[in-house]
Amino acid sequence: MLLDRDWTPPELSLWISTWAGVFALILGTALAWVFARVDFRGKWLVEGMTMLPLVLPPTVLGYYLLVALGRRGIGPIFEQLFSLPLVFSWMGAVVAAIVAALPLVIQTIKPSILNLSREAEDAARVDGCNEAQVFRFITLPLIRTSLVGGGILAFLRALGEFGATLMVAGNIPGRTQTMSMAVYDAVQANDVNLANRLVLLLSAITFALLFVALRISDRTRQGDLQ
Repeated sequence: MLLDRDWTPPELSLWISTWAGVFALILGTALAWVFARVDFRGKWLVEGMTMLPLVLPPTVLGYYLLVALGRRGIGPIFEQLFSLPLVFSWMGAVVAAIVAALPLVIQTIKPSILNLSREAEDAARVDGCNEAQVFRFITLPLIRTSLVGGGILAFLRALGEFGATLMVAGNIPGRTQTMSMAVYDAVQANDVNLANRLVLLLSAITFALLFVALRISDRTRQGDLQ
């Protein structure tokens, strides 16, 4: 288990970013589909609230999450169900990263759904597919490029998250200290060598994932043209 030992900032960052990226992609894809295809009263308000993490100061977002996940929120219920704390734990960091990354996923995937031709979906319905099957076998494959881009953006956003995570999870070495926080601590301690190593590692991961995303996008575009 993750809590059985102390983890280094790179290990913890990758762990948190992976979980946050996966959940943000799943939730963001579902919300993007709802916002693109479903009309309901108050839709603009709900969609606007999902975009708040893009414009709110990180400390304000972190404060809202701290209240929602803390003792006056769902924290006691979560702790009673799973016997684990939510605030000042790696799970709290995952929640903060999901909330921060969610708008990027929605804004990446929603245009693809809006621009998607419905002919293939209608043909699948005529052949007897239900809505879940249409979404799984028709819609998702047609927006795969956006899904890859949204997933990578979610992972990278979670990897670089600092303010909200600091408010919710704290900066506990071996428990909640991610690479971003370790860089901050290294600079404050005037440990230039450690700061340089962490910054280079973060930069390398970012450039590598962006390169993969661009390559996948190019191959997908070439396949669509053939």
